[in-house]
Amino acid sequence: MTQPLPDFAAARRAMIDSQLRPQGVTDPAVLAAMATVPREEFVPESLRPLAYSDRPIDLGGGKAMMPPSALASLVSALEPRSGERALVVGSANGYAAKVLETLGLTVDLADADNASGKSAYDVILIDGAVGEVPAALAARLADHGRLATGLDDNGVTRLAVGRVSRGALGLRRFADSEVPVLPGFSRPRAFTF
Repeated sequence: MTQPLPDFAAARRAMIDSQLRPQGVTDPAVLAAMATVPREEFVPESLRPLAYSDRPIDLGGGKAMMPPSALASLVSALEPRSGERALVVGSANGYAAKVLETLGLTVDLADADNASGKSAYDVILIDGAVGEVPAALAARLADHGRLATGLDDNGVTRLAVGRVSRGALGLRRFADSEVPVLPGFSRPRAFTF
């Protein structure tokens, strides 16, 4: 006997009301996008009942899907505008990219191995946590472009958003959240005695 599938539409509504809004996500466009994109379609079938839990979902191979509240907070902090160009880095499954596309952005995908390049983007979303933002990735932002990510600070992940001004990226940490570190983005170890 198979178990019935959860009511995913109800789970999406509950995600908005019990996870996103209490975390301060109030942008109507971001809430509408998160309510529209079927998160369950971006996880393996065996994990679909967990699709709307507010915790990371292990997708295997060192990849994970960040919690809905973390993603919504990062997207909201980016202040995306329809028509902008976005790069999503480390997208394990395409969900974050689909949310940005639903907001009207043109989205390209990259992973840790091909995150550098020549195209300039208005928005870069790192779909996970990093030890530090690689300079080559920050260089892909257009002037006044915005970048959002989780920053791994000795095992504590802090959500951060920043802008480029005069060629330099400044990041502001704004919340702690459980966001897995992306493979290939850990901070190089410093020499210690």
